[in-house]
Amino acid sequence: MKPTDKSVFAAGLVIASYFLIFNFAIAETRIPDPLPRGNFEKLGFSREGVQRIDDFINTEISENRMPGAVLAVARHGKLVIYKAYGSRDPITHAPMSLDSVFHLASMTKVMATVGALSIYEEGKLPLNSPINFWLDEFKNSHVGTIQADGDVSLKPVLKPITVQDLMRHTNGMPYGDRGSTPIHKLFPPSSAGSAFVYEGGEFLQKLASAPLLYEPGTVWDYGFGIDVLGLIEEKIDGTSLENILNKRVWSKVGMKSTTFHPSPALRAKLARPLSLDPMTGKPQSIGILDKQTKFDCAGSCAFSTAGDYIRFAQMLLNKGQIDNRRVISSNTVNFMTSDHLGLNIKNNVSGTEPARAGYGFGLGVAVRTARGVAALNGNVGEFTWNGASGTIFWVDPASDLAVVMMAATPGEIRKIYREKLPAVVYGALNQ
Repeated sequence: MKPTDKSVFAAGLVIASYFLIFNFAIAETRIPDPLPRGNFEKLGFSREGVQRIDDFINTEISENRMPGAVLAVARHGKLVIYKAYGSRDPITHAPMSLDSVFHLASMTKVMATVGALSIYEEGKLPLNSPINFWLDEFKNSHVGTIQADGDVSLKPVLKPITVQDLMRHTNGMPYGDRGSTPIHKLFPPSSAGSAFVYEGGEFLQKLASAPLLYEPGTVWDYGFGIDVLGLIEEKIDGTSLENILNKRVWSKVGMKSTTFHPSPALRAKLARPLSLDPMTGKPQSIGILDKQTKFDCAGSCAFSTAGDYIRFAQMLLNKGQIDNRRVISSNTVNFMTSDHLGLNIKNNVSGTEPARAGYGFGLGVAVRTARGVAALNGNVGEFTWNGASGTIFWVDPASDLAVVMMAATPGEIRKIYREKLPAVVYGALNQ
């Protein structure tokens, strides 16, 4: 071999080694799919429909209505779509990635309810039990009546708040920022807002000192029930809600990036909203991205990725198990996702979610009871709940479908996406 040939050969080895190392590094850092990938046409989705989904999200980003999103759509247990769009941070322009971390807000409630139902299955949390069995603060609860002059008169509850009342939002403890009555003003504004201010015990004292807006078990109204449920879980298991959900739910489902307390590595991947609300032009933010909470609030305070949450949704679609690991029984999933309001409880679900006329409420989730009525496409038996920071999820057993969209869109536009996303997803599904 000539000297020049040796030089060329050596250079070739260096280049080949470089590409081998480079490709190995890519393989090492590649984010694993949360579920097996499938062919979208074989799974019943049209090519044109999938393109419309892409166009919809890309248009929202190009029109500066959202910074970015991660969408996960699964059918028959396989991923139809698993894709990141736009940017994770509109200030730094860091690109959105599949492992971006989002504030779940009220999608935390569904996980906390599943954790509680696993305790229920052990006989430790009967749903008809008064919550004062665990929480002395609620032994003398009163219902408030607002007088003509604005004063609030009190009378003892006819029936104490039960665990079921916590899970289905029939407990009379409303979010303070969702009404203007004198009773609303006695409650903290929100779950995360409370967790910034109070320790768990202080929070319970604050709630118990306020009169209930309704007699327990009579009216569905959105509020603090799941936060109280989480603190009962801690009382029963003797540890933090983080530890409870990690042991009972997250570790079994494989939700490695789901937590109440993101590590520095996860915080570096937090998705942030546009600095100005696209509908009002006013400044907006997601406070929990930069503030520490004082307790693990079950109503709003967890963080996760789209990949983690689509596995959680698939676990529920699989009737409580995934990858041969069972979280709760199939009977318990059926119980959870049945309507628990019936005919005797006033149903205000559509007051919180305007398009959800025709929905009842189960344990931690809204449940569709009619094919029509609601302004949303979908099927009877679908169950769902969303997050105020812009996260969306639903499970449709009739279509064997699970959908998760993670976005940092905390303004009123999030409610528009709750209507538009089902339109484009079901518009793409033809079988």
